[in-house]
Amino acid sequence: MSVVKTSLRNFFAHKGRMILSGMAVTLSVAFVCGTLVFTATMQTTFDKLFSQSASNVMVSPATAESSFEEGNPSGRPDSLPGSIVDDIEAVDGVETATGVVESTSIVAIGPDNDTVGPTTGAPTIGINWSDVELRIMEEPEGALPQGPGEVMIDGDTASSSGLGIGDTLSIVSVTGTSDYAITGVVDFATTNPGASIVYFDLATAQEILLGADGFTTVYVDSDGNVSDAELRDRVEAAVDSDDVRVLTADEFIQENQDALGEVFDIIRYVLLAFAMISLLVGVFLIVNTFTMLVAQRTREIGLFRAIGASRKQINRSVLIEALLLGVFGSVLGFLAGLGLAVGLMALMGAIGLNISTDDLTVSAAVPITGIVLGITVTLVAAYFPARRAGKITPMAALQDAGIPGDVRAGRIRAAIGGLLTVVGALLLVLTTTTDEVGPASGYVAGGLLLTLVGMVVFAPALVGSVVKVLSSVLLRGFGPVGRLAERNALRNPRRTGGTASALMIGLALVTSLAVVGSSMISSASKQIDEAIGADFMIQTSNWQPIPPDAADALRNADHLSATSDFMLMPAQVTTPDGETYEQSFSVVDESFPDMMRVEMSEGSLGEALAPGNVSIDAGRAEREGVEVGDELTITFRGGEETTLTVGAIVAPGSEAEGSPAYTSVATVAESVPEDAMPLPWMIMALADEGMVDEARASLEEAAGALPTLEVRDQADYKKMIEEQVGQLLNMTYGLLALAIIVAILGVVNTLALSVVERTREIGLMRAIGLSRRQLRRMIRLESVVIALFGAVLGVGMGLAWGLAAQQLLAMEGMDVLVLPWATIIVVFIGAALVGLLAALVPAFRAGRMNILNAIATE
Repeated sequence: MSVVKTSLRNFFAHKGRMILSGMAVTLSVAFVCGTLVFTATMQTTFDKLFSQSASNVMVSPATAESSFEEGNPSGRPDSLPGSIVDDIEAVDGVETATGVVESTSIVAIGPDNDTVGPTTGAPTIGINWSDVELRIMEEPEGALPQGPGEVMIDGDTASSSGLGIGDTLSIVSVTGTSDYAITGVVDFATTNPGASIVYFDLATAQEILLGADGFTTVYVDSDGNVSDAELRDRVEAAVDSDDVRVLTADEFIQENQDALGEVFDIIRYVLLAFAMISLLVGVFLIVNTFTMLVAQRTREIGLFRAIGASRKQINRSVLIEALLLGVFGSVLGFLAGLGLAVGLMALMGAIGLNISTDDLTVSAAVPITGIVLGITVTLVAAYFPARRAGKITPMAALQDAGIPGDVRAGRIRAAIGGLLTVVGALLLVLTTTTDEVGPASGYVAGGLLLTLVGMVVFAPALVGSVVKVLSSVLLRGFGPVGRLAERNALRNPRRTGGTASALMIGLALVTSLAVVGSSMISSASKQIDEAIGADFMIQTSNWQPIPPDAADALRNADHLSATSDFMLMPAQVTTPDGETYEQSFSVVDESFPDMMRVEMSEGSLGEALAPGNVSIDAGRAEREGVEVGDELTITFRGGEETTLTVGAIVAPGSEAEGSPAYTSVATVAESVPEDAMPLPWMIMALADEGMVDEARASLEEAAGALPTLEVRDQADYKKMIEEQVGQLLNMTYGLLALAIIVAILGVVNTLALSVVERTREIGLMRAIGLSRRQLRRMIRLESVVIALFGAVLGVGMGLAWGLAAQQLLAMEGMDVLVLPWATIIVVFIGAALVGLLAALVPAFRAGRMNILNAIATE
């Protein structure tokens, strides 16, 4: 019991010193718990939507895998025949069968020619109003749409767009563009996940969304006298078609949950990965904290040992302190995680994805996972300081302070760290010796792990040489104060190395990602210069196909010598050996070779676009054992099975856009009916000679009728790619910021504890003439050197990681290597600022010390 009392006394006696370590645990656990709660709440929101909207049996086209599948490239959703509702209603056990027509291939345009609807990726949905909608919507305000000139919109869209009853809305669909009067507004009874909904009457929905009589889904409600499974079987027998899928409500809900769950899993795993990085960085903070606390209590521990405390009791005492730290930090982290989840939900609401706090989902696994993880990490981090504390002998009671360094252990540590680093570096170098992505990825993964562990272990051995170099450049100009700062940083290499390692990890990731991002941008720019010959590329900003009316207007723009439609068409491919795989084909016309140059390993683009021919990429050809001249059995979406010949093999990485498998419009049209032909995903255009500016003006005028269309030249296209990569990098840097914040806390904690450890020394220096200003400067300079030491290691390791990762990109055709010097400079400047900021509080506290009290401190 005395061990527990001692641990509690020490913990609360040094609670100020524990706060920063506890914050590391709290932040990391908060990130873990917040991620789990946020993604679970998103899942709950959609689960409720599925479960409340589903009927006993759901009937849909066989090609519709879930509510979240990719849109049909034709712009028309897959549909069921119009007679199917009557066939289903005649089935014994069916009370009602409700046909629904739904499509996401529409654009809603307001009176000011602005897009109405979400701008964050959520769809605008066109659908007919039926009683099924009352399961998730309130009673409408106003009148239901009746006839071809009327629509109703959801309340969130009305609010965000400033539209209401009586206003006019233009709808662009695959069948054309028409104006509609808004006759009603209807609010969601459940949480709106972010979509905009435009309601039509059934006839109008069929006309503008399908261009034919039919349905995309049939909701079948039971009369209550038959189970869902039995009703499903009866409906299947009644429709008797291989083109129809019949699911029970549970199967429908599960299918959609699985489809959406894959997306949520990616979000969850990415966020948890960054949380784990933060926890890893926090380990260094906790290790340093307990190492220094043990060192400062050496005499105290020696006295305990002298009066009979065993090694196990001393060890246990330190671990109990760590347990208390882990418990408090983890519990606070769980509570903070709930706040983080609510904050993320509010952020999603601000960008259009509405998730209600009423659906906040906190399972028992969340606090258990967070708290167990936080406590485990804290105990593991405190184990080695506790073990060293247990080795303190009673003779330490006669010493002033400190645990004597184990020189032999330090040499062994340096040797192990150096060996791991060298082996890891060799693995990274091996990425240059292979052209296969699989082995190269293994080399990169192994090299990254070994160099990370190796540098963490080896960092203390580098303190002497690197800090001396940094000091000679930065500190010598500060005279004696600079030399004192240098010696303080060199005093305990293990502590300096551990503190810098925490910062090193975050900066290494930032640097490596900057290398990869810069190389991707430059490689893409090179590909655009080499591959794209078109003067202009026109696409929609919401990544939807270009509607027919808009496409015709673009093709008929003035001052153009040629245009080419670029389409994407999914297909199922069977090789001569009977292997089947899914492939998206780039479907182009005869003008395409003038717009884009595609390098071929075998054959030519012209041969690939000959009637009855296709091309496939070199990697697929090697995997499937396919050669030029082989015949493939291909079924394009919505078409019949056909046999096509491989006319060419596309060289790796030669395609600047789209799929590396090419075929012609004429070839696809041979097996696909006209209404299933894909719409252009992009239109390329060549201007008349000397008329580039006039051609652009004409294209922009043609595109003006559809506000989602964007006209880009090659410079604009490069800028778009740069912005996309930049946004991804900024998002990643934002997630890494948590790890860097924890590393900064580590520097603050190390300096604060170091000041306490040197209290008597500081008092003596003040007594012999060191001013408060000089003392504070000394601590700031020490902090800057430690931070820059971490930056040197982080940038060096990050460059090695980035160079190896770029080798992987080169195998995919992105062969331009760019070193982001601007980012590297910013990293070093940022590290220096981190050092200055981290030293503010410790330096201020040191400057306020009473000289006599400091000298009297033992």
